[in-house]
Amino acid sequence: MGLVGVGLLLMLPLANPLTSMSLLMALGKSFTEEERNRQINQATGYVIGIMLVAYYGGNLVMDAFGISIPGLRIAGGLIVSYIGFSMLFPNNTLDSIPEADQTADAIRRRETPNIAFVPLALPGTAGPGTIAMIISATSTLKASPEVYPVWVVLLSPLLIFFTLGGIFWICLRSSKQLVTLAGPGGIEAISRIMGFMLICMGVQFVINGIVEITTSLHIPPQ
Repeated sequence: MGLVGVGLLLMLPLANPLTSMSLLMALGKSFTEEERNRQINQATGYVIGIMLVAYYGGNLVMDAFGISIPGLRIAGGLIVSYIGFSMLFPNNTLDSIPEADQTADAIRRRETPNIAFVPLALPGTAGPGTIAMIISATSTLKASPEVYPVWVVLLSPLLIFFTLGGIFWICLRSSKQLVTLAGPGGIEAISRIMGFMLICMGVQFVINGIVEITTSLHIPPQ
């Protein structure tokens, strides 16, 4: 359970269901309660599916394109840091997500848009930073088989991803109540704290990638 707890602590700020919650509040105003709940259920399934594919198939994609682990760590760190800065110094959330413009156009045309996959699941919660974190963590775990038994490495991600999916579902289903309870200021404060944590995590990713490169070149880091 220790690995599951660590995984949740690392993934929750990065997944940040608050982003998807804000998107749902903005883009789902015209939805009926039934349509709203249907799309929330779909989005939850998409989020879990994206994370499972990233965990079990991410390394295959990396091998196919010749992407190294240090390269992934540095790229992932830059992405995570960028997401963190955007949360710490936020602009208009909808303007920063191009997919939201298409949904807004559909709403103006009085169509019922499907926002479950884009933008709620991707990039709202299971975005590039989340995917990069999962693939990087997968590589770390598989590179140290003596630390954790094989069954722990296989089972723990399932518990982490389904727990995150449950948190995501609860946040979206309770979005109106959460906004009323915390208020806009409270939601913004939580988002900024998570943004700062993401910046720290992203910088550490970059440092780890650089250290791995210098170690592989037999150049001691300064």
